[in-house]
Amino acid sequence: MVGRVCLDMLRARKSRREESLEERLPDPVVSLADAADPEQEVLLADSVGLALLVVLESLSPAERLAFVLHDMFGLPFEQIAPIVDRTPVAAKKLASRARQRVRGAAPSPDPDPSRQRRVVDAFLAAARGGDFAALVSILDPDVVLRADGGVLTGGMQVLRGVADVAGQLATFQRMATSTTTHPALVNGLAGLVNTVGDRLISVMSFTIADGRIAAIDILSDPDRLARLDLTRLEP
Repeated sequence: MVGRVCLDMLRARKSRREESLEERLPDPVVSLADAADPEQEVLLADSVGLALLVVLESLSPAERLAFVLHDMFGLPFEQIAPIVDRTPVAAKKLASRARQRVRGAAPSPDPDPSRQRRVVDAFLAAARGGDFAALVSILDPDVVLRADGGVLTGGMQVLRGVADVAGQLATFQRMATSTTTHPALVNGLAGLVNTVGDRLISVMSFTIADGRIAAIDILSDPDRLARLDLTRLEP
């Protein structure tokens, strides 16, 4: 019943002219880069959930519902079928497509904070120096860049693959040379907080897997940045 209500609400969203949250990065939790307490272990686990959330939101409502109900709640497709207005066979195909897209889409981050930080430092050095070869060397071939600049930039932009992400070197260089970068933990992962004076410009989170950057999430929406609680950055 809840599933059917959710699908009906999603179908009616256009007529209500609601703002979709699917094209937005989740709000980050930011703290000191050298913070060492049990909370960071929880944040690291949550960050994997945040990455998975981004993947799930890329699915269609019917795919997402079929996948969640079957793979996470164990409902048989005979029960899922009437919820998504499909036959059991079609519902199984929905879940299968969703499963294929989810598998491997949310890489497991390196659990060692020092190794994460070394890779982020290498990224920052490559950006500041405009060193394309150095940047390419630390990017995973399937790296994903998600940049959420808010309404003014048309919402979240997504780039995939080392060629497209490394192609943003000029943008990275402007960021690294025109702002003050502060090492931070963002959702429990190595990240950067970029400021100009007292003004927060962007928050960057890096998912490091096998010694390379597998994902970069950049939040630069000024409205959302203004609401962030950065007291965790205070020593």
